[in-house]
Amino acid sequence: MLSKKMSSALNKHLNIELYSAQLYLSMSSYANSIGLKGAANWFMVQYQEEMVHFMKFYMYLNSQGECVSLGPVEAPPNNFPSLLGMFEATLKHETFITSCINELSELAVKEKDHASRIFLQWFVTEQIEEEENDREIIGKLKLVGDNGYGLLLLDNELGTRVFTPPAAAAPGA
Repeated sequence: MLSKKMSSALNKHLNIELYSAQLYLSMSSYANSIGLKGAANWFMVQYQEEMVHFMKFYMYLNSQGECVSLGPVEAPPNNFPSLLGMFEATLKHETFITSCINELSELAVKEKDHASRIFLQWFVTEQIEEEENDREIIGKLKLVGDNGYGLLLLDNELGTRVFTPPAAAAPGA
C-alpha cells in the first residue's frame, strides 16, 4: 500500500509524463512543418515512449489500489529556433525528468516503499539512455552546423528510429 505522500508524488509525476508526451508531439509537428520528416519521426517515437511512461505510472498506481488524479497539462511550445534548439530543449527537459525520478526514488527510500523503489528503477535506467541519446544528437548537430547536406543526412538518420514497446507488460517492468 502506498503512503499518501508517495501516491501524491507518483500522481504528480504521471501528469509530468503526459506533458512530456505533448512536448514531443509538438516538436514532431514543428519538425514536420519545416520539412524535417526524419526529426518529425524521431520526436513522434519519443512521444510514443513518453505515453508508455505515462501508462506505466497509471498502471502502477492502479495496481496499488490508488485512483489516478489527472490534472491540467500546460500547453507545450510549438515553435523552436532550430533543430539544435529543439534537441537542447529536449536534453534540458530530460534532465528535469531525471531529477524528478531521482526525487521519487529518494521518497520511496524515505517512505520504506520497496515496491515503488523497484518500480522506479526502470525509469532511472531509462533516463540514462534518454540523456545519452540527446547528447549524441546534439553533438552531431553541432558538428554539422549550418551545412545543409549534413543536416539532411542527419535528418535521414533520425527518420530510421522505430518505436519499440517495452517487452514486459507488467506495471513495473
